[in-house]
Amino acid sequence: MPGGSAGRTGIALTDRQRLAWLRLIRSDNVGPATFRDLINHFGSAEAAIEALPELSRRGGATRSVRIASRDEAERELEAASRYGAVFIGIGEPDYPPALRQIDGAPPLIAVKGNLSTLTKPSVGIVGSRNASISGAKFAAMIARDAGRAGYVVTSGLARGIDTAAHRASLDTGTIAVLAGGLDQPYPPENLGLLDDITDGNGLSVSEMPFGWEPRARDFPRRNRLIAGISLGVVVVEAAERSGSLITARMAADFGRLVFAVPGSPLDPRCHGTNGLLKEGAIITTGPDDVLAALAPLSQLDLFSPPIIEEPTKDSSDMMPPDDDARGIIVNALGPTPVEVDDIIRHTELPASTVYLILLELDLAGRLHRHSGGMVSLAY
Repeated sequence: MPGGSAGRTGIALTDRQRLAWLRLIRSDNVGPATFRDLINHFGSAEAAIEALPELSRRGGATRSVRIASRDEAERELEAASRYGAVFIGIGEPDYPPALRQIDGAPPLIAVKGNLSTLTKPSVGIVGSRNASISGAKFAAMIARDAGRAGYVVTSGLARGIDTAAHRASLDTGTIAVLAGGLDQPYPPENLGLLDDITDGNGLSVSEMPFGWEPRARDFPRRNRLIAGISLGVVVVEAAERSGSLITARMAADFGRLVFAVPGSPLDPRCHGTNGLLKEGAIITTGPDDVLAALAPLSQLDLFSPPIIEEPTKDSSDMMPPDDDARGIIVNALGPTPVEVDDIIRHTELPASTVYLILLELDLAGRLHRHSGGMVSLAY
C-alpha cells in the first residue's frame, strides 16, 4: 500500500480570499504563472486586482485589461454550489500534492466528488479513443491492480482506453479530468460514467470556468493536469499524433515516470507507444511493471511551499520600474524563449525589477510564457 505524501497539509482560504482568487485567475492575461507572481509581489489577490490596470498600462497595453467582477465570481461560485462542486486553492489541504509541484499548476481547481481521492498517490492511464478490445482489457487490468495497490487512477473521460481505466477503478477511486467546465463534460456518452465516478469513490476536476464548452486547444491543458496529478502515466495505445503522447511528454517534463505498452508495428494505434519505448519509456507488459517502478515514488514527501497570501510589502518595494529598465528588458527579449535568470544576468537589473516588468508585459499581452518558466516577447 502506497504511503502517500504530506496528505492534507496546507492552509485554507477564507471565503473572501477564494472570491478574490477566482476574480484574479478569471481576469484577462492572468494565467497560473502570472497569478503566482502577482501574489508573490503584492501579497494578496485583492491587492493584485487593484494593481492590474496600472500594470497593464505600464506594459504597453492598447486597451484596458478586463478584470473579472465580483458579481461574475459570485455567480460562478453559486453555479459550483448548485452543481455540488467546490473550488480548492493550491495551498489548501485537499489540493493534489503532486499537481502542486508542476510549472503552471492551476491556482484554483473546481472538483466534484470524494475529496479524499485528491490527496492519494495516483497513476495516469491514457490511450486511444479508438481502442482495440485487447487494449481496453489491458488498461482495465492495470487500473484494477493499481487500485488494489492503493493508487487512484487518473484519466480524461475520453472514449476507449480512458473509459476502460475509469470503469475498472470505480470501486477503488478514479479522477476524471475535464477539458471544459465541470458542467460541460465530454463526450456526451460518458455522462453516466461521470455520474458513477462522482457519486462513488472518485471525482471530477477542471480548471476551466463553469459553462465553458471544451475546444480543441483545451485538451492539452487537460492532459497537463492528468500528468501533474499522477506519479506516472501509462500509455496503452496511441497513434503517432495522439493526444496521449502530449500527456506522456508533459509527464516526462514534470519528472514523472512514463510507461508504454508495446504493440504490433502493423497496428497504427501502437505506433505512438512503440515510439515512446524507443525514447526510453518503461516497457509495460503487466501491472507489476508499473507498481514496482512507482513504489519508491509513492513514499516521497510531495509537499512543496504553496502560494500563501502575506501582507503587502512596504511602499519602497512597490515603486514602479523606470522606462529605461523597461526598454532594456524589451530589447533583450525576442521570439525565442529564454530563462528569466538569463534575463537578470544579461541586463544586470535587480531580480525584483525584472519580474515586475515581465508581469507588466504579460498583463499587456506582450509576453508569451513557456514550459520550464521560460518567456518570449509577443509580436
